[in-house]
Amino acid sequence: MSKVIQPRLTQVFRFVRCGYADGVAELVYAFDDGDELIERIRFPDAPPVSADRRAAFDAASSMLHLIAGVSYYKAGVPPKIEVAGHELDDATADLLDALYLHGLAEFAYRNGLDLRGRIAFPRMSRENSTASTATAKASSLGLPQRTLVPIGGGKDSLVAVEAIKSIGGEATAVWVGNSALIAACAERTGLPMLNIQRELAPGLFELNRLGAWNGHIPVTAVNSAILAVAAVLYGYDSIAFANERSASAATLEYDGQQVNHQWSKGYAFEQLLGDWLHTHVASDLDYFSLLRPYSELAITRAFAKLTPYFDVFSSCNRNFKLLGPKPADRWCGQCPKCHFVFLALAPFLPKPRLLSIFGRNLLDDETQAAGFDALLEYQDHKPFECVGEGAEARAAMLALSQRPEWQEDALVARFRSDILPQLDPAQLALEPWLTPDGEHRVPTRLQSALATIG
Repeated sequence: MSKVIQPRLTQVFRFVRCGYADGVAELVYAFDDGDELIERIRFPDAPPVSADRRAAFDAASSMLHLIAGVSYYKAGVPPKIEVAGHELDDATADLLDALYLHGLAEFAYRNGLDLRGRIAFPRMSRENSTASTATAKASSLGLPQRTLVPIGGGKDSLVAVEAIKSIGGEATAVWVGNSALIAACAERTGLPMLNIQRELAPGLFELNRLGAWNGHIPVTAVNSAILAVAAVLYGYDSIAFANERSASAATLEYDGQQVNHQWSKGYAFEQLLGDWLHTHVASDLDYFSLLRPYSELAITRAFAKLTPYFDVFSSCNRNFKLLGPKPADRWCGQCPKCHFVFLALAPFLPKPRLLSIFGRNLLDDETQAAGFDALLEYQDHKPFECVGEGAEARAAMLALSQRPEWQEDALVARFRSDILPQLDPAQLALEPWLTPDGEHRVPTRLQSALATIG
């Protein structure tokens, strides 16, 4: 008989166990002595785990269990975390403490919570942790030189795919979930495809009914952990996300804490997980973002040349919500993602081509002013969405304001008359945003792909 609990009153969140058999990973959690919450990850046509990869596979699976738990922990945010059967070394606990604190920062901000000092994963003793760190350096698995490229349906992952294809790299388009839009984008790449399914524990929805805390989680971290397991299971030496340098910029600062909607897409998390995989899973398994050196505007300029994808891609997040209506034509035209992609593409595409993609001119609609103001960080903070920095948006808008074909559109004209006089034009140049910087973790064998993006 199930036990009814009040999620916000729970005292302990428990990582109960994780297991794997026949292509299905089971991740089990619980609050206090309540019912088990069982999530399942399904890996299609999975080969047997070979003996020489078993330790690496188990380590990656354990980290998946720990990272995916963020979806459930946030339902109650109890003051104590327990991990059954495991003592975590400092590197593992440090990664998880950072992920849960910063990855849930937006969730905490919106719910009026402060998670600082509350999230503390249990650690082994200092002596044991030091000994573990000294002895548990992962060896090479001799993984095949091929790359998993996560496809999200938007422009960035398609730029990454084409960059790898351009240097003859062997790659597979991979995605988690059952989005038909993402499947269509993956198929258009012409790459082999891998579709992994994630089934959230049904009990989570019951906890929501009982008043659980709810809000944004660092889903990119969860997908990253799933793909680390997949890389060991199927045999890939690299996982190439398509996260830009702008993802590291905070959305806002509140009460002394940086709140970044995209924290698990940022460079700090990439470094933490990439280093952890090298030391705990396989020294030849690279986790990185191929697009890290580039701004959103530079990536958008690269995407503007990839015309075969124009009729299948969409960055509108309303296509990917679990619940609620979805846009009929891939773009709702109302959300921050639609606003930003429209604005970012506008300097690099002929105007008629851009309007044909969206089916309307978002910059000639006065009712959209507040949405674009937020992108510009004009009298508002940047939206809680995966969009570029305010300075990028301002640079794009200035470029449009100088072009006759855009100058008369309502929001461009408003920018020129009302907003531009308050800004320093010297700080609004487009060109600096199109220059890559040197900060990235792209492995040597794929670095030649970087030159094809700029």
